[in-house]
Amino acid sequence: MKSFSESYKEAGVDVTAGYKAVELMKQYVAKTTTSGVLSGIGGFGGLFELDMTGINKPVLVSGTDGVGTKLKLAFLMDKHNTVGIDCVAMCVNDVICCGAKPQFFLDYIAVGKNYPEKVAQIVSGVAEGCVQAECALIGGETAEMPGFYPIDEYDLAGFSVGIVDKNKILKPDTQKAGDVLIAIKSSGVHSNGFSLVRKVFTINEQNLARHRGELGTTLGDCLLTPTKIYVKAILNLLDVVNVKSISHITGGGFYENIPRSLPNGISAKIERSAIDVLPIFNLIAEVGKIPERDMFNTFNMGVGMIVCVDKNDVDKAIESINASGEEAYVLGELVNSDDGVIIC
Repeated sequence: MKSFSESYKEAGVDVTAGYKAVELMKQYVAKTTTSGVLSGIGGFGGLFELDMTGINKPVLVSGTDGVGTKLKLAFLMDKHNTVGIDCVAMCVNDVICCGAKPQFFLDYIAVGKNYPEKVAQIVSGVAEGCVQAECALIGGETAEMPGFYPIDEYDLAGFSVGIVDKNKILKPDTQKAGDVLIAIKSSGVHSNGFSLVRKVFTINEQNLARHRGELGTTLGDCLLTPTKIYVKAILNLLDVVNVKSISHITGGGFYENIPRSLPNGISAKIERSAIDVLPIFNLIAEVGKIPERDMFNTFNMGVGMIVCVDKNDVDKAIESINASGEEAYVLGELVNSDDGVIIC
């Protein structure tokens, strides 16, 4: 007998919609299958066999995050196939900062009402993010929660697990004055600071649909641009040079994230003129009349990742990153100081 409860449906939860959503998403999940996947979706747990080839002392590295209030834009624009990329990116970009290769990902989608086609769109984005990160989507959960979320809204979160050989974990304590910081460009606002973004632009359908000449597109399409996934570029870079540290520039911007990868007594000195600030950040600052200090303490400002290498490895590192399809340039250097981040 198939699972069905008329009483539960009357309470707002349609279990058959959940089954349909799973069927619709299977085509996207299949695209993320890697050699380690031992089970399909729908079981109580996702099975994944780790490949230990060349790894002497395996260390698991995990990361979890959500998309945040960027989802409000997806609701207004009725576009749901990109926020899953953001969800994956926010997790795997953290994992890679330790030098670990992401292995698998699981998502959690909580909805006010389960519209199977919409859920499938969301998962298609998650799957695309997993493909970009070369990790498998091995499971997840869709929870229908009437009365908790509005029927046309949802929340999206997830987590990833990666693996790294213990002796290859990045060692930020080896950094010294004179080491060079390399910026890897972001694709836009990524998935942080959207509470401030929404306040600045008074987000509504009309404003999101407005074409902005300085952006070369509509405000909505610019803001909804998915977060860059840097896994391939960083893994390739780790094979080429000795990377001392990596900073994922997320919530808290430069001033919060860069110090997380610095040893005591060492600060990051960044040339303001070297930063390739994307037009969207200039627009946010202008419209919102936001001080520059606050901008750098909230947004990535066009820099999604910062890697630290010895000055002798700079050219080779930039060449490797650019060859992976990203854009890299020298951002600054490390100095003896306790100031954390110095932008001058």
